Amino acid sequence: MISAHNVTLRFGKRALFEDVSIKFTPGNCYGLIGANGSGKSTFLRILDGRQDTTKGDISITPGQRLSVLEQDHFKYDEYPVLDTVIMGNARLYEIMKEKDEIYTKEDFSDADGIRASELEGEFAEMDGWEAESNAAALLNGLGLLPDTHTTIMGNLTGSEKVKVLLAKALFGNPDILLLDEPTNHLDLDAIAWFEEFLIDFDNTVIVVSHDRYFLNKVCTHIADIDYGKIKLYTGNYDFWYESSQLLIRQMKEANKKKEEKIKELQEFISRFSANASKSKQATSRKRALEKIELDDIRPSSRKYPYIDFRPERDIGNEVLSVTNISKTINDEKILDNISFIVGREDKIAFVGGNEFAITTLLRILIGELEADRGTYKWGVTTSLAYFPKDNNHEFENELTIADWLTGYSANKDATYVRGFLGRMLFAGEDGVKKTKILSGGEKVRCLLSKMMISGANCLLFDEPTNHLDMEAITALNNGVIKFPGVILFACHDHQFVQTTANRIIEILPDGKIIDKITTYDDYLANDAMARKRSAVYVKGK
Repeated sequence: MISAHNVTLRFGKRALFEDVSIKFTPGNCYGLIGANGSGKSTFLRILDGRQDTTKGDISITPGQRLSVLEQDHFKYDEYPVLDTVIMGNARLYEIMKEKDEIYTKEDFSDADGIRASELEGEFAEMDGWEAESNAAALLNGLGLLPDTHTTIMGNLTGSEKVKVLLAKALFGNPDILLLDEPTNHLDLDAIAWFEEFLIDFDNTVIVVSHDRYFLNKVCTHIADIDYGKIKLYTGNYDFWYESSQLLIRQMKEANKKKEEKIKELQEFISRFSANASKSKQATSRKRALEKIELDDIRPSSRKYPYIDFRPERDIGNEVLSVTNISKTINDEKILDNISFIVGREDKIAFVGGNEFAITTLLRILIGELEADRGTYKWGVTTSLAYFPKDNNHEFENELTIADWLTGYSANKDATYVRGFLGRMLFAGEDGVKKTKILSGGEKVRCLLSKMMISGANCLLFDEPTNHLDMEAITALNNGVIKFPGVILFACHDHQFVQTTANRIIEILPDGKIIDKITTYDDYLANDAMARKRSAVYVKGK
């Protein structure tokens, strides 16, 4: 068990946490949620000791091992992949290294023999003989094929390193597992495997995630951070949302009844306080009035952007025709003879283990890349807006946010443009902030403003939920659900895919496709072979 006792953390006059006490017990998975800046990641650092508190303390059951998902993707670049995973159990790794040093000595002494025997006993107790196979099983589950297990970390791509660091955190059955955004940069199949792992995990898990489906699938409790406090709810994310909304409604209804009673008492007192025959009753009602207290309902610190894509014109029957498109990059066939037709009611999710292939296809369709072979044709009534996965180049300039967005707007009126920024929570002086200093989440919100102001009737998204908080993801999800045009997209957020797509196109490892008119859940449930194909890891670029 791990618990916080009267934890307070202040930065100057600002209190991020104030007298927080909470217990996290074995067998449960706690989703730690809150608005951006509420302190989710900071609280995890307090729990693992990396962040000191102003007052209060953290206690862990003696003898229990705590494991953390690390965020430094370059820390282990000089180490082999399997060694990096095994380092998740630091003591086991120390034993392995000390054993190796002893056995390689040329002048092996009696003392060395005694020490080696002690280490062998501890090694066996910690299932050391199964360490490499257990580490390999975790890597395989996350989609890293065996040929990557023996290479060094520096040879891996960014997404591969993320999987190794996650395997490191999971290795050796830790008693307490702290995970900060563990599904970031994981493909949908790796996430599915990870969900099942956590469901079967018997110890304590505390996880920060913006993936609502993930939180619903794995969490037994939700720990909600708001106004420096943490309130614990039993149930998953949806249950928390419904419970919190119900509590607010009940408090408002109770306050309404109290206000009606207050008004009734005040009217009686006003009418009869000067009436001798009614004076006792008036005095009694004054005392009753003094005892009525309204519940203090503080609005949540969460802020939801308003995302509404409104096409300037209806889309025609002919939207997009793709014929025999192929693309090879660095001698690897990325797309192989792909053909499909997009209809006016299609909302297509592109899925599969090779994210690079999906990005390549979207870039070809919007004209950023040329296919080696094949053609595509957009309908004459079709207008496009594109959200790129790698969007940093959009903001390498000296413009303010307002000037940047004005450049993409047909209407140059400042009030009109600032209206779109306001919907995306850029208020007041935010409009004069330079684009080059924006955070990842702010860049995404700017790009969504650009897409809204375009009035396009066909939207292309490549991982739009990366860097967004839960509130912005929810707003974007609601925006695309009600969008009347065509959407082509790739996204790691399971709920986003399930609630948006009516058609799934899977890009296979060999560059070909499978095209099905179905929801994402039905696609996964009804095609076991598709699950196996998608689980095959294809090295990203």
